[in-house]
Amino acid sequence: MSIDTVVKKVKEHPMLSWDVTELLPEQGEWSEEAYLWLTRDTRRLVEFVDGVIEVLPMPTDKHQVILAYLYRALFAFVDPLGGIVLFAALRVRLAARKYREPDLVVLQRSDDPRRGSDFWTGADLVVEIVSPDDPKRDLEVKRVEYAEAGIPEYWIVYPAQETITVLHLYDRQYVEHGIYRRGETAVSALLDGFGVSVDEVLDAK
Repeated sequence: MSIDTVVKKVKEHPMLSWDVTELLPEQGEWSEEAYLWLTRDTRRLVEFVDGVIEVLPMPTDKHQVILAYLYRALFAFVDPLGGIVLFAALRVRLAARKYREPDLVVLQRSDDPRRGSDFWTGADLVVEIVSPDDPKRDLEVKRVEYAEAGIPEYWIVYPAQETITVLHLYDRQYVEHGIYRRGETAVSALLDGFGVSVDEVLDAK
């Protein structure tokens, strides 16, 4: 049964939505079309890699206050310069059959053609706050994926280790611009003049 048929059944018989889940594609067999349909009306963070749907855990209060702090800091810096910063949930297409939903995404120009209504096709800077359920996803997997997608800068905020790592793209791979700890200011390589206090980020309330 095609995904179009499944969608039609769900819309015609919303009370049957749980039964219809048995008709959905198996893991590894999801298409981009099916992923976009699934995420169009959900409030959950759902990522898509090579036919596999990854449902991310609900963010914690700590995660969200750190996210809010960084959003305000980045917005105050890039907005006057004509840029834009948005927060999850927002789909970013990294490659064919690969979508992620970074915690924060930045474009230095709000009219950048990579900015789309349904999803973005790139970013100048992305931020991930490491989730305790699977640190490897943010520390290793996405480090490779974002580099391969050509995203110039990747910030990894790791509350458990009390660090902010700033990675800068060089020859399709990330190199460490800095690993910043308490008492230090994490600075951007891309956004000249932008920096945040590690203490203020980690202690955000």
